[in-house]
Amino acid sequence: MISKTREEDAIRIQVFPDGRSLARAAADEAAGRIRTAIADHGRARIVAATGMSQIAFLEALVDAPGVDWSRVEMFHLDEYVGLPANHPASFRRYLLERLVQPARIGTFHLIDGEHDGADVCRRLGRTISEAPVDVAFVGIGENGHLAFNDPPADFEATDPYLIVRLDEACRRQQVGEGWFESIEAVPERAITMSIPQILKSRAIIAVVPDARKAEAVRRCFEGDIAPEAPASVLRRHADTSAFLDVDSAGLLHRRDIESRLPRGAP
Repeated sequence: MISKTREEDAIRIQVFPDGRSLARAAADEAAGRIRTAIADHGRARIVAATGMSQIAFLEALVDAPGVDWSRVEMFHLDEYVGLPANHPASFRRYLLERLVQPARIGTFHLIDGEHDGADVCRRLGRTISEAPVDVAFVGIGENGHLAFNDPPADFEATDPYLIVRLDEACRRQQVGEGWFESIEAVPERAITMSIPQILKSRAIIAVVPDARKAEAVRRCFEGDIAPEAPASVLRRHADTSAFLDVDSAGLLHRRDIESRLPRGAP
């Protein structure tokens, strides 16, 4: 088990009154990171997350002013194995409809879970390794997963992308969010960006609203840094910002939280 003292824990945690204000603040920071990368390097390489928790954030990000999306190169975190791109739960469809097309992103690399997984992992791995990722947008699953790295996650993986088997808690979350009608309909395998690859990003922005994430947030941000709480590994990254609302932060006791609540709010 990997543990870490508070002094080594560099994650920045901000708490907002609700999911909408959280999304706007996270989008402002994300847009700033993208603009800075373009100014410094002529382009920005980003990683985008999906799921219900990311919708308001992506809407706000697309509307952020001053982003030259033609100079943005996007990767994404994960995709189900065998799921058609036109399925309502396809993450390729999700990102095309909510980010790629509205923002008119210049270059994007979507994970194709319908073809040979090993070949897809190799090709994407070569492409993402060509240059550093400037900023990765991530969420945290109800079981603490980071991308589709379910517990116990592989903190030492050497490949940028992996084929993984999804655990029952992860698959039930997909049903609970309304993407599938039953757990039997949720694919059992997925392609995911590995945790070491996520941690190679220059900056990471974690967008984590909703009370159903509160226990995972507590375990990942206040418990040991360990594969059993995959997103706890974010605390090992030198430039990670976590955006929470009052519900997802409801079980935290850390004293270093930056509150964005109105004065007088409980």
